[in-house]
Amino acid sequence: MFNAPRPGQRYVATSTNGFGGSLVDENPLANSVYDDGLDPWSSAPSPVPTPAQNPPNTFSAVIADATVPAIYHRAFATVDTSGLGETSVNSLSRVLTTSGLPAGTIDRIVNLVSSRPRVSKLEFFVALALVALAQGGKDVSIEQVADLSSQNALPEPTLDLDRLQASNSTFTIPPPYRQNSVDPWGAAARFNPPQNPSSVLGSGAGGLPAINGAPSVLSGTGLPPEWWKRQESVRIIILGQQGFILNRYTVYEITTESGVTVTRRYSEFVYLWEALTRRYPFRLFPALPPKRIGADEHFLEQRRRGLQRALNFVLNHPVLKEDGVLGVFLTAPSFETWRKTTAVSLDEESLSKRVDRVEEMSIPSDFEEKLTVIRTRLNPLIEQWQRICILAERIMKRHEAAAVRSPPAFKRAYLPTHFALPNFSPISSTSSLPGSSSSTTSAPLSHSFLGLHFPIVEEQGDLSRLTNTLRAVIEVNEHCWRGDECDLSNGVRQGLDHFATHAQRHSDLAETRTRARLDVTLESLKAQRDLYIATRDLFIRHERLSVDQVERLKKRVETNSVKLDGVRAAAKDGWQEDADKLAAIIEKDQGTIVAQLSRRVFIRVCLWNELRIILHNRENTLLTQTVKSFAREEQAYAENVLTNWVSLEEAVENMPYE
Repeated sequence: MFNAPRPGQRYVATSTNGFGGSLVDENPLANSVYDDGLDPWSSAPSPVPTPAQNPPNTFSAVIADATVPAIYHRAFATVDTSGLGETSVNSLSRVLTTSGLPAGTIDRIVNLVSSRPRVSKLEFFVALALVALAQGGKDVSIEQVADLSSQNALPEPTLDLDRLQASNSTFTIPPPYRQNSVDPWGAAARFNPPQNPSSVLGSGAGGLPAINGAPSVLSGTGLPPEWWKRQESVRIIILGQQGFILNRYTVYEITTESGVTVTRRYSEFVYLWEALTRRYPFRLFPALPPKRIGADEHFLEQRRRGLQRALNFVLNHPVLKEDGVLGVFLTAPSFETWRKTTAVSLDEESLSKRVDRVEEMSIPSDFEEKLTVIRTRLNPLIEQWQRICILAERIMKRHEAAAVRSPPAFKRAYLPTHFALPNFSPISSTSSLPGSSSSTTSAPLSHSFLGLHFPIVEEQGDLSRLTNTLRAVIEVNEHCWRGDECDLSNGVRQGLDHFATHAQRHSDLAETRTRARLDVTLESLKAQRDLYIATRDLFIRHERLSVDQVERLKKRVETNSVKLDGVRAAAKDGWQEDADKLAAIIEKDQGTIVAQLSRRVFIRVCLWNELRIILHNRENTLLTQTVKSFAREEQAYAENVLTNWVSLEEAVENMPYE
């Protein structure tokens, strides 16, 4: 079952089929400070890092079960447009600025709730409660918030959210793999909500739904020109938990590009994947991330990302995208109701599709040799792409958080892992970065990604705090201590104000760039890793499910034919009846042989199409697109940063010395 953890077997282990296990049992990311929280294909629990100062769970006791005013949720939704359940210190500061409180008070509140570059929803709520206390002239302290929470009387702050200062960043997060709105497969029309859910599947004989919505032949399954510019995408967010204590489940909201929004739970993803696996066992598509008992928020977020990557892959597969169950999954208001009222055939697609002569002749004569080459490359590719994902995520997370001053205990527990990777394979020559021949190449990697160098001291988290502190200094020095008008004091104060403004802009740029890297670039790299894991799973399914009984049936036909000749030659009493029975058995076996031989051809053609069209195109084209997109985005970021600091230089040109 898909909702059960995969068998624990390392992908670097040897096996009879040369692939090792289908999926990994160890989480290499557990050895990284900034891990994915997942290998979603591992049954091991999420690694628990050493808590930093003021972890989010600290504030669960502060807020407890108190009723949170609506203004809290509205303010958080304003800055958490992606539904991540957290936001940056920069965004929190911009919300608090709308309260009209002095900059010094805002700076104190921000530092009270978190020392990290990002804040959770609970931390955000505590900050708003502190704002309300400050506006009411009361003591600004966490203890005061906890006391009010225990009385279910969280105060409401006065915020001008309608005038919330928008981010100054001009750096945008593009949707994955999408360049324009051209839709060569007509998916926008396909995903309009159906009047009758069964009509999405079509009707087969006897009024039952057809096996699927795909054509009856394999021809025409190629990718159109410039397909990478026209890929569809879906967006998945976590709506929250539903159900009672023992039956709680996570609800996901799925939004397609046509604007249709549906809610689904994980078990409904499982049903869809079971249907696709039964119908298309020899097609290439990724496995679902697993279910885990007692999953934490970190695991749920990584599973959401894994579900989104898997669904986007299926949605852009030239054959799977036409499946009727997939269409209903993305459109039906209640998928559970549809499942109970609709009969769905799970027959393999080879029963309804035929292979024409052209397709059969397209299989190269060295087909088996090509399969052997791909098999040989899969494990090294998976290993290296796993390492790429680990290194990229570490660098991105460090870029976001390195500036936060960590307690000594935190440094001792975490810093060594920034410079060492686990052994991915017993034979890997690059498994240990420091102190090995590869350490010289890995050291630059710790400060760069795709050739771009990141500073060890990152400004994003602390720049926002620096901005608040500078504005507090400006407030304190609003009037010269000499008591008269002082051009020197006024000029310096104005210069500091310009610096604070430009530091805020740079913080906006850094924040948006970091989210783009995590949401687009890193997801693209993980999709590349998922592609090779999916290819290995395809070979494993092929070896297990392509077995037939042709040779055994041929021997039985030969045996029964000899018996039939003997019965006819003996011509004993009642021989005609025995002869008819043997003839019927032979005819049935011959029909089965013909069907299974046809299935053999279908499987070969299907496998060749998947490798030639899907694997070959995706592993090359989308990687090219990722690198080019990353280069463009980093160039835009660098230009915006340069423009920002040039503007600051011009603004402080007349800042006085005396």
